[in-house]
Amino acid sequence: MDPTNRNTALCSVLVDELARSGVEHACVAPGSRSAPLALAFWNDPRVKTWSLIDERCAGFFALGLAQQTGKPVVVVTTSGTAGANVHPAVAEAGESCIPLIVITTDRPPEMRDRGAGQTIDQIKLYGDSARWFCELGNIDAGDEGLLLFRSTGCRATAEATGPHPGPVHLNVPLREPLAPTAQAGQVTATRSLALKGRSDGRPLTSVTPKPEHPLESVVSALHDLIGRSPKGLIVAGRQHDSDLPPALADLSAATGYPILAEPTSRARAGGHDRTNVVAAYDAIFRELPNALMPELIIRFGELPTSKTLRQWIGGQDDCAQIVSNANAGWNEPTSVAAALVGGDPVSLCTELASARPNHDRAWSRDWLVAEQVAQKAIDDYLNALGAELCEPGVHHFLADLLTDGSLVYVASSMPIRDLEAFLPSCAAKATFLANRGANGIDGLVSSGLGAAAAGRPSTVITGDVGLYHDMNGLLAMKRNGVEATIVVLNNGGGSIFDFLPIAGHSDGYEELFATPTGLDLERVASLYELAFTRIGSYDELAQVWGKPGMIEVPTDRARNLEIHRELSERVRSAIA
Repeated sequence: MDPTNRNTALCSVLVDELARSGVEHACVAPGSRSAPLALAFWNDPRVKTWSLIDERCAGFFALGLAQQTGKPVVVVTTSGTAGANVHPAVAEAGESCIPLIVITTDRPPEMRDRGAGQTIDQIKLYGDSARWFCELGNIDAGDEGLLLFRSTGCRATAEATGPHPGPVHLNVPLREPLAPTAQAGQVTATRSLALKGRSDGRPLTSVTPKPEHPLESVVSALHDLIGRSPKGLIVAGRQHDSDLPPALADLSAATGYPILAEPTSRARAGGHDRTNVVAAYDAIFRELPNALMPELIIRFGELPTSKTLRQWIGGQDDCAQIVSNANAGWNEPTSVAAALVGGDPVSLCTELASARPNHDRAWSRDWLVAEQVAQKAIDDYLNALGAELCEPGVHHFLADLLTDGSLVYVASSMPIRDLEAFLPSCAAKATFLANRGANGIDGLVSSGLGAAAAGRPSTVITGDVGLYHDMNGLLAMKRNGVEATIVVLNNGGGSIFDFLPIAGHSDGYEELFATPTGLDLERVASLYELAFTRIGSYDELAQVWGKPGMIEVPTDRARNLEIHRELSERVRSAIA
């Protein structure tokens, strides 16, 4: 506890409890009102404090860190619109169940709603995006005040990492002095627990997690359902547990159910058994043969990005759908699932695999043949293009570039869709991350750099419009010593709109929807002192892949649309 004055004491015990409760990183944006908290984090050796100039970047940097580490990360801002700039990251964290603890400092009550500068209404600033909100009122640094701040730190961490994890918002109003100026007599606490916390280093209050094993009655009912459903599929969407892919493989081996694995599920790439992994499901479901119609789907994680798969599942009345609901939210956008099953998904897989039903494996063989046919059609088409660079080709080629430990942060919009559609299953123990809760393209650079700050070699893949949305985030590479490779698929605008009905209406299309930026990416890289390479072939991409800096992959937007349509038709014809 820092006894310099009331603010230093309160803020230092809050930081102490956050650190005891598992917080290892804090992202701090500059400001006067937040100075006591910023310095409290800076002076605590248990917490790595990252200085980010832009609050929006700080929020997304923290989001990437939390997504990669699985642990709560703190964001600290000053008062006013500073906190509002973190809202997009809070929204993404809320939808993605990522543990963030946002601490906004505020003016004291006597300065609010009366024209004082840098003052807005910060009460419940993030609305329902926050799992929990707490206003820590102006309070003296006595025993009651210090214990309140300690207890709040414990609860904030528990709420952020609880059964339904996500962002927490603490609003901390502070009066002068905001600098660490000695003020005799302001710290009046005398109890050792308030001043020093628990002597054994534990948090003031520990929270026991809820039991994670599914109910026996639920498991028994699912055993019966699997036993009478020889034609089943395991659908694996975005999730963050590295122990789940081997468990999915065991469940697949026991039931004969193929695994439709999105890259962000961690099941498409890795050293686990991928014998039954299907990667080309987006193409297969565009015209699903009768022989591949399932009667049961068991879902893990979020629904995959594929619109084709989502629409097919949502349109089925006779195909039972069971959802493993690890994060305790309503993870069911199709509105037709028969059951949401809580608890640990790894435990659920183990329980379900134990039944080992005697299913005919012809079903899984048919699906794996379809996968082979689809992948061959994709290979043949892309190989026929020769040296021509295209976005499907880049994502298909990734399988040859990935190494064990690779981390790839993929932008929403087209990059995540192309990764899902064209990356084949591969043995590299690589991790794919994406902001697919709110699905925004903003903050992608900062999120990727936050993930890289956790200590893994990282690549960010984005389009030119996505880069523009978060160019400020590039400063963290130089300023915080974060190394990453920024791959920009530069097709001159937002190519996803080319695939939508609005593209058929030319009036205003380029200006309002495609919105090409016209940016010279080499000059952008130079501004942030980044190494820059503009590639012209896949061989050149292989030579610079993984090297810190920016890589521009120039492609043609009109040609991109043409290639996607031709590829889709080739795969459809091959499977039919």
